Amino acid sequence: MTIVIPALNAATVLGPTLAACAEAEAPILVIDGGSTDATAAIARAAGARVIVAARGRGLQLTAGGAAAQSPWLLFLHADTRLAPGWWAAIQPAIGQPDRAWYFRFALDDPGSQARRLERLVAWRCRLFALPYGDQGLLISQALYTQLGGFRPLPLMEDVDLVRRLGRSRLGALPIAALTSATRWQREGWWRRSARNLLCLLLWFLGISPTTIKRLYG
Repeated sequence: MTIVIPALNAATVLGPTLAACAEAEAPILVIDGGSTDATAAIARAAGARVIVAARGRGLQLTAGGAAAQSPWLLFLHADTRLAPGWWAAIQPAIGQPDRAWYFRFALDDPGSQARRLERLVAWRCRLFALPYGDQGLLISQALYTQLGGFRPLPLMEDVDLVRRLGRSRLGALPIAALTSATRWQREGWWRRSARNLLCLLLWFLGISPTTIKRLYG
């Protein structure tokens, strides 16, 4: 397995993400979109290989998927760390290369607003089979290649790939992917969530990802 992490000025969050990845003793690719902080140095110090790519998560994920050579790929956001025991928990999934898998969304905030949002995300995943990139994606190289991989989109690259997978080829893993709550804390819980929902609706209405990216910020 190869772990692929797109990053941009992620020095404050990348260390714990990489530390959690160490459970797997697997190659790690950090796809740097031109960071001006210590992101690359932190990644190399943790034993990761750093690849510089054009800025944009879709472009960086595309580059990472192309560079990875392992039979399985695990895509993670730089501010998302997997809960202890994740490596053992994914072993049954690795025996099913015709499906892709995502983790349970969780936030590193103790408040009730975070728990409410976690429940809403769980509901979205059950009802619409729409996990986002901050829940990670474990996928076999064969299935990833068959689907054409991530597309180099400026936004919504995760929804695009999940929609091509479809419900029947998606599975939920029984362990948390703990994501930084900084964006919600900074912008406001309802405001940030409403913006994310609006971006999703615009995507399904066929609006260009470039246009949606300008709204997302």
